Amino acid sequence: MYDLPSEDPEEPGLPDEFHDFQPQLLRETCQPPNYPREEMFIGTDLNLYYDSHHLLWHKRPDWFLVLGITPAQQQQDLRWSYVVWQEGRAPFLVVELLSPGTEAEDLGQTLRSANKPPTKWQAYEQYMRIPYYVVFDRVLMQSLMGETPRPRCIAYENQLRVFQLIVTQYQEVELSEPKFWIPELELGLGVWQGKYQDTEGLWLRWYDGAGNWIETSAERAERQKQRAEQESQRAERLAEKLRTLGINPDDL
Repeated sequence: MYDLPSEDPEEPGLPDEFHDFQPQLLRETCQPPNYPREEMFIGTDLNLYYDSHHLLWHKRPDWFLVLGITPAQQQQDLRWSYVVWQEGRAPFLVVELLSPGTEAEDLGQTLRSANKPPTKWQAYEQYMRIPYYVVFDRVLMQSLMGETPRPRCIAYENQLRVFQLIVTQYQEVELSEPKFWIPELELGLGVWQGKYQDTEGLWLRWYDGAGNWIETSAERAERQKQRAEQESQRAERLAEKLRTLGINPDDL
């Protein structure tokens, strides 16, 4: 992938197409058996306001899940943002998709500047106390070619990292494989190799208690189509066999 410089020298030109596709896959496959859709709110690149004493303080997670909150049923009720003190619930889980320009802040490696809002890590850990903070780290290497504005080539690592709030601090969970089970949801989150939106790669998606990846609507439709075709072929083979025996299947 090539990332061309933005007009703003402090803006790396991201997010990229991945930041569009990946949240869609997370939304489609987030189907916990113990929480119906009408009891979950999912936000994607939506302003998240978290301190009623500082009304302008907000973060914008790539993806977040709130339990026990009803999503909008009518278009006019769609949220412009998510305001924690009005909704009465903070997110249960946040996912950040690392980019070269956001990596340090996403991983809590930046310090809060004087007279500035809390860092993203501080907001999630200390203000909202979000139980699970998931980071999908795609960035492995970036090479800048000279000082003149040229394309920046980026390779990817596709590393899943999970931080769980233990008492008052995030602690990283040691993963033996790129999967993590969340008992409160009766679902797991893992890295899947496959094609989504006609794009082959490694993607973050949800899986069930049996270890099966939760299907998207397109995958489910394709599976049903294949099943119908198989049933049709089986019926045609049976009809042909009856004809060879001198039996008209239409008379049965």
